[in-house]
Amino acid sequence: MHPRPSPIAASLYTLRDMDADVIIMHGPQGCCFRTARLLEGDGVRVLTTSMAENDFILGAGEKLEKTLKKAYEMFSPKLIGIVGTCASMIIGEDLKSAIENVDLDCTVLPVESHGGFGEGDNTEGAILVLESALNKGIINENEVNRQSKMLKLATEIEKTRGMAQGKYIKPNFGDSKEKIAKIIIQAIKDDKKVAFLLNSKKETSYLFADILNFDYKLINPNNKPIILANLDDNIGLSRIKKHANNIKNELNDKGVVIDYITGGLDEYPTSALKGEEYLKNHSVDLIVVCGVPHAFHIEDFDVESIAVTDGPRLVEPLRNLDYDHVVAEVDAHSKTLGTDSIVDSDFGLMIRSAIDWQD
Repeated sequence: MHPRPSPIAASLYTLRDMDADVIIMHGPQGCCFRTARLLEGDGVRVLTTSMAENDFILGAGEKLEKTLKKAYEMFSPKLIGIVGTCASMIIGEDLKSAIENVDLDCTVLPVESHGGFGEGDNTEGAILVLESALNKGIINENEVNRQSKMLKLATEIEKTRGMAQGKYIKPNFGDSKEKIAKIIIQAIKDDKKVAFLLNSKKETSYLFADILNFDYKLINPNNKPIILANLDDNIGLSRIKKHANNIKNELNDKGVVIDYITGGLDEYPTSALKGEEYLKNHSVDLIVVCGVPHAFHIEDFDVESIAVTDGPRLVEPLRNLDYDHVVAEVDAHSKTLGTDSIVDSDFGLMIRSAIDWQD
């Protein structure tokens, strides 16, 4: 009953992850405005064909061809993505014909995505990009199948455990960060075994990784927390691998030792399960899950628990899943677009501050 990300936005982000230089949205200039402008921060040029009322009747193929030529002249791109929108797809615009009519010395991916008509799940937009990339030989079939599986699992998690369960969910900004930070510090001080699981999505990991970025030795030098993270830098598209590598190296430089790698940054539906398997074989008193905590089955653990999410509409579902405490980080996407290093999170700052406040 409340807004959800659309397949169009998912198409844009997936093309970004393929290192597209330019993305052309074949539709009105206001379509997905916020997403398009945010992606400029990641170095992607996002243009539109500015479809108008007459184009819904007469078609806008010529506008798309002109925009393609102009984009090539302006930016000399190696990879251009063309993303359909509700407007262009409803009237049956042929993206492939426009590409064939314009001879450009670069790869152009057509993505026939729109916001409805059987494509309601945002992950469908990402799958359409993967399939188009396969047709152009950019990625192989095994990678398409792997990512498609992950995307469908992610959708299932949102529908059964997240904020896409169908009912209206009132936004909630969670528990006091100071209070929850002190719970973590006291547990480490009291020789309780604390486990942190970083289970986050793509670039938002630059923010959630900051929560691991504190020196436990300032609290209790003999009680290192267990740290698990989905930071396998051999999995995913080139940009995703780079994010994982950047975060791993920076955490290592700061003295944060990761005990177990659960998967890649696009594998959060299954990396959470690997984290569960690992922790079931270790005695722990407190579990802190950061990023996509609803993928982790906290109800299977009889321990104190903390979820750290970026969605105010996920606070209530996470509490319903039996998390004892929920912390909400706001605007994780906008804070991490365009970065290649860990950024300060509100909760990470609070943990470090609370350590300084100790008696």
